[in-house]
Amino acid sequence: MKPASFAFHSVRDVKGALEVMGRSGAKPSAGNQSLGPMLNLRLARPSALVDVATLPQLRGVNERGHSVRYGAGITHAEFEDGDVPDATPGWLRAAAGRIAHRAVRNRGTVGGSLAHADPAADWVIVMTGLFAEVILTSRGGERRMPVAEFIKGPFQTALKADEIILAVEVPRPGLDGRWGYWKFVRQVGEFAKASAVVLADPATRRYRCALGALGGRPIVLAEPEAIIAGSVTPAAAVAQALPDRAAHERALHVAALTHALEAASTEPPAQA
Repeated sequence: MKPASFAFHSVRDVKGALEVMGRSGAKPSAGNQSLGPMLNLRLARPSALVDVATLPQLRGVNERGHSVRYGAGITHAEFEDGDVPDATPGWLRAAAGRIAHRAVRNRGTVGGSLAHADPAADWVIVMTGLFAEVILTSRGGERRMPVAEFIKGPFQTALKADEIILAVEVPRPGLDGRWGYWKFVRQVGEFAKASAVVLADPATRRYRCALGALGGRPIVLAEPEAIIAGSVTPAAAVAQALPDRAAHERALHVAALTHALEAASTEPPAQA
């Protein structure tokens, strides 16, 4: 199939993109690794698109004392190749390198992935696990919110019709921070069937265990410190989080969490 007819707008900056969106109802378009197929299948039929892929305000990186702010237009490949500084000791780079195929990573963007909010997407669960925040902008100004709150459900976010994602801000972990990320795919390039992240960061008092690829928003598990310490088993934690699913349906998520915990326990401490 081919996409339904739509207008296409090219602008020079974010202000111009927001003006076009306000005037025509245009939807922002960046890497098009998700939107493109949806257009071709006519699952999405916007009357207009506005190209934001190369806007300078969406391509910058701002290193701060305790965090790094990434423009929403930074591609997966730029994380993978080390073209941008990693707020973590290589955790972002490793996660980016496992996203789909290289052709997708060359064009797909971190902001586009979060805006699309596919339940199986890597950045959705990884940024939730890292306590990252999204910065949203509209003609009325900017606002920010945790990724864990921004993702509302499958392909659903808190993004308003007149907003675009300006940036994603990732906190730096402490020197003794540890991390684990695990996802199950049948073969390289497929969407995950189950995923889990574990963050243990005593210096910043950030602890998180979360499950992804659930068909909805990621689930942040209760009592992460107890799970990390081993006083709550992965099976018990998953059963508490997914009480309505049969044991065999929870098995992959239990295994994903188990592997993520193992990775976090062997992960070298963060480097200065």
